[in-house]
Amino acid sequence: MAISFKKAAFAAIIGLGLIATSANADANKGKRIYQKKLKSVCGFSGAVFAAKHTQDEWAEAKDEGKLGEVMTEACPAGKKFFESDKFKKKFSSHLYDFVHDFASDSGNIPSC
Repeated sequence: MAISFKKAAFAAIIGLGLIATSANADANKGKRIYQKKLKSVCGFSGAVFAAKHTQDEWAEAKDEGKLGEVMTEACPAGKKFFESDKFKKKFSSHLYDFVHDFASDSGNIPSC
């Protein structure tokens, strides 16, 4: 009986972990947002945009609530987008995951 309880508890923990992961931001979604909304505005690829800072610099900007400002410095033409409510409420977490995952010191290169 104890073994089946452990298996059920383990399965529940794994299941909750998967649900929580899918609710978090997504770097791939951030890449698609950059491609659709910012690539033509900024005039360079997402790889160039993300590589404007290191992972620590992107994380610090997010932690200090200055992600939009730092992204505007990286792409001044996107200022209106980065100051929008839609960016703040819907896009910022996905774009953050994207730039963090593909920052200059990450060793990753996005295909956009």
